[in-house]
Formats: sequence, C-alpha cells, structure tokens
Amino acid sequence: MLRRTSGRNGDLVTTFTTELRQVFTQHFPGIPADQLTAVDRNTFRQGLLTGLDDVVRFGHTVSGYQVTGSGRVRVEFAEGGSDEGDLLIGADGVGSAVRRRLLPEAVLHDFGLRCVYGRMPLTASLSPEEFERGLCWVSAGSTCGAGFGTVRFRTPVDETPDYLMVTLVATPDHLGVTDDRLFRMSSEELWELSTTTVADWHPAIRDIYAHADIESFFPITFRISESMPAWAPGPVTLLGDAVHTMPPTAGAGANTALADGATLAAEIISAARGAKSLVEAVAAYQAVMLPRGFAAIDRSRHLAAQMFAAT
Repeated sequence: MLRRTSGRNGDLVTTFTTELRQVFTQHFPGIPADQLTAVDRNTFRQGLLTGLDDVVRFGHTVSGYQVTGSGRVRVEFAEGGSDEGDLLIGADGVGSAVRRRLLPEAVLHDFGLRCVYGRMPLTASLSPEEFERGLCWVSAGSTCGAGFGTVRFRTPVDETPDYLMVTLVATPDHLGVTDDRLFRMSSEELWELSTTTVADWHPAIRDIYAHADIESFFPITFRISESMPAWAPGPVTLLGDAVHTMPPTAGAGANTALADGATLAAEIISAARGAKSLVEAVAAYQAVMLPRGFAAIDRSRHLAAQMFAAT
C-alpha cells in the first residue's frame, strides 16, 4: 500500500537562477520502478500506522520519565498519570522532552534559515519540463531560494490530489519579518509574503505561487544538532530528529529516522530472541545510529552551502 500511494519517481535534481536559467543538473538514471523516491508525508504516515489502532495512543504529552529500581522506565504525562515499559524511545522530534531529560547538555543551533512551505494542486503538466522530473531549486543567491518537487501519486489517494511542493527558504533579514511575526502569520499572509518575495522572478515561478493552495502555507525554522559523544546505553534511547536534527537541504531527515527505526527494531528482535540483553541491543543501535546521523547532518550542512552559494 505504501508503494502504491507513493509518488512517481523522478530522475533529475536541477538548479536554476530566478530567471530559470539552468546552472546545474544531476541525472539519476535506471531507478527501479518499485523504489520509493517521493512520498506524501501524511499518506506515508497513515500507511505506517496501518494495523496499529490498538497499539498507538494519541493525546499524551510526555513531561518526563524515571528509571525504576528494576531497570524499567516509567513515563510521566503532563495530563497526569504514567505508563511503564522495558524501553523508552524518544522519537519525539526536535523539541524532544526525552532528550532534554536524557542529554541535558545536547545543543541545538538555529541554522539561520526560515522556510515557508506550501503546495500547488497539479492539474496540467509543468514547464519547464525539469519540474516534472525531480527536485528543482531556484537560487536567488546566498540569502534566498525556492524548492519545488512534484508528488504525482502512482495510485490516486482519496482527498489528496497530485501536487507540487512549493518551498521558499530565506534568512529572516531577506524575508523582512521577525520570527515573532512570521510564526503568527495566517496561511494567507504567508502566501502573500512568498508571492511578494518572488515578485521579480521568472513568470513561471510567479504563476506557481499565483495558483498555489493558499491554505496550505506554514512556516518552520531550520535547526541543526551539534555533534555529541556517545552516551552510556540503558533503557532510554533516542531516534530521528530527537537526536540528529538537520536542515532538509539533503532530503535526509525522515530517511535517517526510518533507518534508525529499522536498525533499532532489528536489535530489539535480537534481544527478544535471547541473542543479547536489551541494554546490549541499545548499545549496538547507538553505535550505528550516532555516526550515521551526524554524517547525514554534515551532508545537509554541505549541500546547504552549495544551494546558497551566490549564482
């Protein structure tokens, strides 16, 4: 089901100037048809939750945890009450409450960029044709750019039409608004800010914003984790953005989190079969997860420098 509802594969990554002069293209020929290179986050998430209705519970905010005398973990909730288990996995994102308790010395930096996400429904083919074939980056120099990527579903998805991902990425100074203002803006105001920012770009770019879904726009701050040494394994560990937050410039954040999940799952299964203790399984996971995660951060930082080089 995840494959059926994934996006059709692209085979290009292309960089343009704001006048749509092509300055860089990388081809990816021969990608197998069954390989996933584009997904809609909400659809993918729904697929991953299939069959877990009796397992996954929502509406609980973790406020802290305690390791019990028996080595189990008791999780405390802001709404009151607690839960207990053998292993607590902090997969709770960039603002992780679990990380703050486990690694209070961990450092997150503001990467200096803000992104306004939106989408444009796809009702016809795009021009230039590179926009149909993969991720396109339009560079306005060292302080601003825009990224575009199609999601054309292999199988139609109810309530989610094919769309073009539309992202404007810029420094706060370039946007000309403070964070306090940016994160209070309505979707319509964010769309207006985006259209104003690209007002002197190529007409094809302006046309994309003119036909975008105004209600789809929202802002985020790019953050990046500072490298940290390994910590002693135990009944609490971290996964994904909770431990290796990175800007999305390499498109690797979610993929790295999924790799974390696969590695940790394999180690937990090994422990369940008696091949090792749970703490040994966590140690083996962390030995793979940490260098892989921080290597992905380095790639994201490097690609960001390339994307925001003056054109």
